[in-house]
Amino acid sequence: MNKFLIQGGIPLKGEVKISGAKNSALPILCSSILAEDKCRYLNIPNLKDVSTMIKVLETLGAKVSKDHDNTIIVDPSGIALYEAPYDLVKTMRASILVLGPLIAKYKKARISLPGGCAIGVRPIDQHLKGLAKMGAHIEMSHGYVLASTKGLKGARIVFDKPTVGGTENIMMAATMAEGKTIIEGAAKEPEIADLADVLNKMGAKIKGAGEATIIIEGVKKLSKATHTIIPDRIEAGTFMVASAITKGNLTIKGARVDHILSIIEKLRGMGVVVNEIGKKTLIVDGNNELKPIDVETAPFPGFPTDMQAQTTALACIADGVSSITENIFENRFMHVPELMRMGANLEEKGRTVLVRGVNRLQGATVMATDLRASASLVLAALNAKGTTEIRRIYHLDRGYENIDKKLLSLGARIERESGGL
Repeated sequence: MNKFLIQGGIPLKGEVKISGAKNSALPILCSSILAEDKCRYLNIPNLKDVSTMIKVLETLGAKVSKDHDNTIIVDPSGIALYEAPYDLVKTMRASILVLGPLIAKYKKARISLPGGCAIGVRPIDQHLKGLAKMGAHIEMSHGYVLASTKGLKGARIVFDKPTVGGTENIMMAATMAEGKTIIEGAAKEPEIADLADVLNKMGAKIKGAGEATIIIEGVKKLSKATHTIIPDRIEAGTFMVASAITKGNLTIKGARVDHILSIIEKLRGMGVVVNEIGKKTLIVDGNNELKPIDVETAPFPGFPTDMQAQTTALACIADGVSSITENIFENRFMHVPELMRMGANLEEKGRTVLVRGVNRLQGATVMATDLRASASLVLAALNAKGTTEIRRIYHLDRGYENIDKKLLSLGARIERESGGL
């Protein structure tokens, strides 16, 4: 199994281009199931999760090809199987997003219950309740969701709390339901609006995506579309922290500034200089002394849970005591003991971690536990004195395109080796 060896203490300098958003690419690839013809998607990141989703689509019978490195063409016309098997779904939670399109277009689906990162309970009950309200018959059998319908009908769906996957699944299903569907309490993440954009290009009638209430008028069929995936706001935030934690100076290109305002605000609050150059470029100067910060994760437009671990790593070297509170997932502090192995002074108190800053972290052997925890360990290693060995880096390959190559281009001393646990 691959691992990273990172020698810390080198300020990162240069320019990095942000890849397409994983959390946008995955549901958009699923949306191709609804189309009558080939769909072409640009700026698709080269990630393990994307490869898994492509395998899911191919298992269904779709033909998937690459035009260029980051351009994927999906031809759904050959879909003849309506099952996403356990062997694929177990590794990636987003596989559940084929459920809505399959039942909308083909009126049946058999989907294994999802897996993915071990960051806590993320039930799909709101997905299933919404589909049932639209006329789907739902059964659970031997670890699978069995769904069927004589035809979905528009309904008023009220989510108990915002759910990104639930919003995406119901929105896709509603595009071909009879009548009007209203989703209340919808997730507001940029990836929701990106999915709605491509669905509308296919002929869907969706209004309000990115707001708490989304209205969908069902249509009888959807056509092909060409669409460019939005940039990955979490990758942008991760490289912003990389500049700060190494006292570097990075130009971050291709980001969407309007998608990362909460991250920019918190980093500025810590003393990091962040200059906005237009709508898609940031210059991040990490030479100032870092101040402590209070952070609470929240649904968009609040501070993203996917940046909590990286911010915790940065707070480890701030001058004072920071407070990091996780409000989205109940088991997202698995990076804490690993950071402590690197000399961090951390104390867990329920959903909050108190971070007492140290001058510098220390190299150690650590174990990655999930995608964003892995990123936090890479960031910590870039700061640490000596060499850090990070094991189980396959998590990183699920969500960061060529992160080691990008860091190398910025001056980092990082090496990928095979072997280890």
